[in-house]
Amino acid sequence: MHNAAFAALGLNWRYLAFEVDPRNLRAAIDGARAMNFAGLNLTVPHKLLAVDLVDELDISAKTWGAVNTIKFVPASAGKTRAVGFNTDAEGLARSLTEDLQLDLRGKKVLLLGAGGAGRTAALKLADAAVAELFLVNRTLGKVAAIAAEIRQRYPAVQVTVGYPAVGVDLVLNATSLGLKADDASPLGEKQFSLNRAAAVYDLIYQPAETKLLAAAKTAGCQTANGLGMLLHQGAKAFEIWTGQAPPLAVMRRALEETIYGV
Repeated sequence: MHNAAFAALGLNWRYLAFEVDPRNLRAAIDGARAMNFAGLNLTVPHKLLAVDLVDELDISAKTWGAVNTIKFVPASAGKTRAVGFNTDAEGLARSLTEDLQLDLRGKKVLLLGAGGAGRTAALKLADAAVAELFLVNRTLGKVAAIAAEIRQRYPAVQVTVGYPAVGVDLVLNATSLGLKADDASPLGEKQFSLNRAAAVYDLIYQPAETKLLAAAKTAGCQTANGLGMLLHQGAKAFEIWTGQAPPLAVMRRALEETIYGV
């Protein structure tokens, strides 16, 4: 999507992918800085590690506690500073609004997963003033820590660890369950029936329809996958690096062609 956007705006830029061992992340950031990269995107497991490796944190990275975008900014004496941003939270919020026409304020949400993506999603949902947030994860310690953080930072949001006894406006899957065809559902269907959910959002975008989304459609829920979040987090990164408005239609089309072949 980035290379398509660069081409559309006539920018002589190139977006490349590099596999970096977490132990070498500092060296990779410094190497990119030395080679005059405009910036970087980081994915799992680098987003949390990078918080302590950049020179400065933008308010977005401070708020959500993770870095998925770095911009190299000229500083004094010919040096550059690595500034860390987080575009995931904004990308998720925009996708929920556009793809599900969902206003989060005052809603009840069941969130599955407490990893890096789950934590960012939980904090963004709380920041968007949901009324109730139900957190479910296989590792109780992680989800309990997120619940405690939300209670401290967003006391108006009611947080429960475990499945709700009532219906919810949204079920959001932030786990990796669904990436593989033989994955089990991330939802404990004995504890919660999709018939009690109005909408289901899966951060996974490949496959386009996970088992969870297929079951949700059968149950009559509104559904959306994570392609919209991928688009909008990338578009925000594009804006940070280039200072130009991202060509969203071009970027969405490139994603659909690359991922789904359509």
